[in-house]
Amino acid sequence: MLIPCCLLLAGCGTKKKAVFSDRLGEEPEPEPEVPAWHTCLIQGARAVVYTESNKISASLTMQTVRDSMIVISVMPMLGIEMMRLEATPMELIAIDKIHGQYAEATFAEINRKLTPSLNWDILQQVCTGELPTGEEKARLLYVFGDDTIELVIDYSPRKLDVPVRIGNINKNKYTKVDVSRFL
Repeated sequence: MLIPCCLLLAGCGTKKKAVFSDRLGEEPEPEPEVPAWHTCLIQGARAVVYTESNKISASLTMQTVRDSMIVISVMPMLGIEMMRLEATPMELIAIDKIHGQYAEATFAEINRKLTPSLNWDILQQVCTGELPTGEEKARLLYVFGDDTIELVIDYSPRKLDVPVRIGNINKNKYTKVDVSRFL
């Protein structure tokens, strides 16, 4: 019992380990990169959605477990969660807490109506502030049917490797509706 525990603890270390080659003169294979974080929490980010006829502002809390789960809480006023998006690499669940409704969709279903397409990697980058452009604000422009939608997210400081409250919503409390009601 002691040996497996020690191996597990040694495997969890962050120090680089020496890599040896089996053959003389051969370069050792590089170690795979260890992700810089496991969980990411951004509280108090400001999001503005611009459409041709509306401008909607809200505060966001984005909780991410790397490559596993994202929860976005949308709070337009007074810190009350009115909308929630739960995402995994396979599906998205949108919950409208005000109207007691939810909808489920895969990225493929969403992308039938959205241009450019949205995928897990893009969503994870947006929700962690790890934008490939290095910008401090996210600016996303999408076309949905005949409507053009611009989303601007102004990030607050992110907290890495902190506990996040990721728990699937109890769908029994809500009525399932077609995803087109949320799009």
